[in-house]
Amino acid sequence: MSGILLAMLWVVLASGCTRPDTLATVQAEGVLHVITRNAPSIYYEGREGPTGFDHELARRFADHLGVELRVRLADGNSEILRVLDDGYAHIGFTGLSADRDWGDRFRSLANGLTSESVMIYHRGLEHLDGIEDLLEQDVVVHVATESNHLPHLEQLQLQHPAFTYRTHSGLDAAGILERVESGEFPAAVVDANELALNHVFYPNVKRAFSVSDQEAIAWLFPTSNDGSLYREARRFLEEIEHDGTLANLRERFYGHLGQLGYVGALTFEEHIQERLPQYLDIFRDYGEDNGLDWRLLAAIGYQESNWRRDAVSPTGVRGLMMLTRSTADHIGIDNRLNPRQSIEGGARYFRQVHGMIPEHVQEPDRTWFALASYNVGFGHLEDARRLAESAGRNPDRWLDVKEFLPLLSQKEWYSKTRHGYARGHEPVIYVQNIRRYYDVLARRYDLQSEAEAPMVADSGSGELSIPPNQPTYQTRESNPDEQETSLVLPREMGLTPPTL
Repeated sequence: MSGILLAMLWVVLASGCTRPDTLATVQAEGVLHVITRNAPSIYYEGREGPTGFDHELARRFADHLGVELRVRLADGNSEILRVLDDGYAHIGFTGLSADRDWGDRFRSLANGLTSESVMIYHRGLEHLDGIEDLLEQDVVVHVATESNHLPHLEQLQLQHPAFTYRTHSGLDAAGILERVESGEFPAAVVDANELALNHVFYPNVKRAFSVSDQEAIAWLFPTSNDGSLYREARRFLEEIEHDGTLANLRERFYGHLGQLGYVGALTFEEHIQERLPQYLDIFRDYGEDNGLDWRLLAAIGYQESNWRRDAVSPTGVRGLMMLTRSTADHIGIDNRLNPRQSIEGGARYFRQVHGMIPEHVQEPDRTWFALASYNVGFGHLEDARRLAESAGRNPDRWLDVKEFLPLLSQKEWYSKTRHGYARGHEPVIYVQNIRRYYDVLARRYDLQSEAEAPMVADSGSGELSIPPNQPTYQTRESNPDEQETSLVLPREMGLTPPTL
């Protein structure tokens, strides 16, 4: 951190020995130093580099300042707080509540996200509607020490002296969730956002009830620095809240969650193991041929047919990718029930649809629009975009357009459009489901690895690894050109979500 000290010295000399201005120091050094920990709601390493809600927000703030973002990873919140106290970072990302009283240690700034503490339990317990059910079943609740939850549990214990909980200093949210999933912990309290990001991977975990109100999540600024950087960050967050950037970030990280329940998660898990292997190389081949991330192609196929080669709808749409007769004729597919032809047709058709979306639409929105168009038709998507624009919303942003697609089923709205009625709720759910399926496939398959296999969270660390006796799926030899695809999903999607 000698750069920070040198930059401070330069600012002091330039300002005639007045106290250094932190904002000026950051800009003089050209680096914004932040410290954080691994968590899907904060920061994690993806296929294309670091990402996570707070990281993406901090990267934009660094760009706003015209400086480099430099991230230091800590083992946990205790280390983050210690580093901030020692003055070796400008901002800390802990995932802790902005409502916490830090006294004269830190300035707390809400980052635009809120969350709450929620009670979860193993599916084998009787349903928990409230604290009384916990007491009646004599359930001990488990919680990670470094979290927002302890004050709320202390309050519960004051109100209900028979309520008991145990803290675990060596566990994070992944470790807690894994133990509830296995039944080792009957119940626990976790952060609602982290549960939302990971719930699909733990089908035996059920959400019970909220333990707290919604609380803003904080960025922490050490008070040993002056308030100039804090004030600039506050102005920046107000600005991007006003222009919609912050809402778009929230949608990118959280807008697709909640569509895969217990039965759906178990069924998808079963189908990954039993159905996907026979089509794996086909998805890879035609993904590569068409410049697509094969996992996205497979997610589309699962949404369309649950990877059933002989799927047929009442309207005559058929095959693994559920192509219409006219679409198959358009792209030159003779046999829609042939899985190789069906996947080839779906890949070529989706590539065409993606190419119809205006190039100025940024990713990942362009991919979301392409998926919606694949489902409902390009004309109806354009109708929804025009409705969004006429209402003063952004027609190039999925967050806005997905609110107008369902209106296409209402006469007062579709009568104003060029292409008329559409079941507009369907493409919204369609996109959300595919994003969720993609999350699971991205967890299991890394484009940069040669051997792909199901992964589980280690019972001690919570880190993901291949089980020792887990057979890997058969793969072909890796192609060095395979990663150079022209349409790979942006880093907000293309990585393993639950590496906490």
